[in-house]
Amino acid sequence: MKSFGAPEILIIVLIIALLFGAKRLPDAARGLGRSLRIFKAETKGLTDSDPTAQDEPIKKSTDE
Repeated sequence: MKSFGAPEILIIVLIIALLFGAKRLPDAARGLGRSLRIFKAETKGLTDSDPTAQDEPIKKSTDE
């Protein structure tokens, strides 16, 4: 699968700018950032409260 290069990313940014307008882009980016921050905090809270999660990594046995 081909990854995105500079021309593709530039085209995507231009399309987004046309759809939202220059004045609404900062608000949209701020809202997206807040949403991602909240999502990250909630998923971290889920893994912290998981009773099956182990604090220490699993040690491999050398008895082979």
